[in-house]
Amino acid sequence: MKGPIRKVLIANRGEIALRVIRACREMEIRTVAVHSTVDESALHVRFADEAVCVGPGPATQSYLNIPNLISAAELTGADAVHPGYGFLSERADFARVCGKCGLNFIGPRPEHMAMMGDKVRARQTMAEAGVPVLPGTGVITSTAEALEAVERIGVPVIIKASAGGGGRGMKIVRDASKLAETLATAQAEAQAAFGNGDVYIERYVTSPRHIEIQVVCDKHGNAIDLLERECSIQRRHQKIIEEAPSAALSDSVRAAMRKAAVAAVKAIGYQSVGTLEFLLDGEDKFYFMEMNTRIQVEHCVTEMITGVDLVQEQIRIANGEELGHLDREHHARGHAIECRINAEDPINFSPQPGTITALHFPGGYGVRVDSHVYQGYRVSPYYDSMIGKVIAWGKDRDQALRRIRRALDEIVVEGIRTNVPLHRWLLKQEAFVTGRYDTHFLEQKLDPAAVAAEAEPQN
Repeated sequence: MKGPIRKVLIANRGEIALRVIRACREMEIRTVAVHSTVDESALHVRFADEAVCVGPGPATQSYLNIPNLISAAELTGADAVHPGYGFLSERADFARVCGKCGLNFIGPRPEHMAMMGDKVRARQTMAEAGVPVLPGTGVITSTAEALEAVERIGVPVIIKASAGGGGRGMKIVRDASKLAETLATAQAEAQAAFGNGDVYIERYVTSPRHIEIQVVCDKHGNAIDLLERECSIQRRHQKIIEEAPSAALSDSVRAAMRKAAVAAVKAIGYQSVGTLEFLLDGEDKFYFMEMNTRIQVEHCVTEMITGVDLVQEQIRIANGEELGHLDREHHARGHAIECRINAEDPINFSPQPGTITALHFPGGYGVRVDSHVYQGYRVSPYYDSMIGKVIAWGKDRDQALRRIRRALDEIVVEGIRTNVPLHRWLLKQEAFVTGRYDTHFLEQKLDPAAVAAEAEPQN
C-alpha cells in the first residue's frame, strides 16, 4: 500500500482539471497542473500549486504524451496522478506506467480498465455476472458470421466497434441485404478511429432511454451505488443534457438496475468510482451497454442529489480508505438537471473556436456552474468544444426545470457561438417537460428555426 497522497498531478485540462484542484484543496493535497503551450494562461494553470508545460497544442504532443506527463510528475515530486475524463482516463497502459513509476493512479486497476474498454469482453463479463445484455455476438470477422447473427437476432441490428465509443464505428442495419456493405464500413471506421477494426453485433433497440448507475467501490470489497442518471438527450451519440433521478424508472426497475450494477462491480472486484450504462427498452426491460471506468462529465447531478463529492471519493479510495463514511442506501434529495455548454453551432453542431469577448454565467440558489473559461479566453480548435456545465437543483423535477431555464436565460457569451439557444428550446419541449423522450428525440424533432429564435433570452 502506497503512503497517503500528498501531491496530485492532474493529467488533464479545462473544467475537470479545476474540479480536481478544488477537491484536492479541500483535502489539503497539493496539485500540479500540466498544460500545452496554448493553455499557458488557462485557469487550471493559475489555480494549481505548480504547473508544467508538457508540449505544443495538439493533444498527441501534450496531454496524450505519456513520457512528458511522467517526467512532469517526477520533476515536481507528485506521488499521484488524476486522469480526469477523456484523454488518458481509460487507458490501461497509462495506469500501468504510473504504477511502475511509483505513482498512485487515482482510478481503477489497469485490468478493469482493459476489461471494460473491450466492449465484447465487457458484454461477456456482465453476462457472467448476471447482468442483462442484449442478444448479440462476439467479434465478427466475416460477412457469413454477420449474416448468421442477423438471422438469429433479427433486424434491426447495430454494428459496434469493440474498442469504440462516441458513436464512431457504429452502424445500424435495418435491411439484411445491406449487411455486408455496412459491416465493411463499420470495420474501416473502427480501424481509423481506434487502431482496432474489431466489431460486434447487437439487437438494436428502436426507442431506448439511456440510464446509467453511479457506483463507488473501495479496495476492501465494499461497493455502493449512488442512484441513476438520465442521459437520453444526445446529439451524434454525445450527451448534452443529463438529469437525476430519471423520470422514466418505476421503483421496481430502479431497484433492479441498482442491484445489478452493484452485483456486477462486486463480481469483478472493481475499485474506484465508475458508471454502468444501460439501455431501457420500454418501461421495464434494461440491458447493459458499457461501463465507464472514470469520473464522468455528468457526475455533478449525482453530487447535487446525494451530497457526495465523487472526486474526493476517488482520492480516498486510491488512499486505501474504506467507504464507512458513506450511507449504504441512498435516496434522491430533490432533482438536478445539467446542461453542457459547448462552443458550437446550436443547429449543425460544428465547433466554434474563437475568443470570448464578454461572459456572464448564472448564479443564485440551487445553481452550480463548472467552467474554465473567462472573458478574453480563447477557445482552441485543438480540444473538446465544451466550455462549461450549468447545473440546477430543485426540491422536485418541476422546480429544477424552472431553475435551469432561468439560469440559461442569464448566460451571456459573446465572441463565439454556443449551444445555449438549443438548450433553451429543448427545455420548453413538451416531451422533455413531461419526461417522455428517448435517445432519438433531438435527431427527430430538432426545429432549426425555433432554435434560432432562442438566440436571445425571452423576457
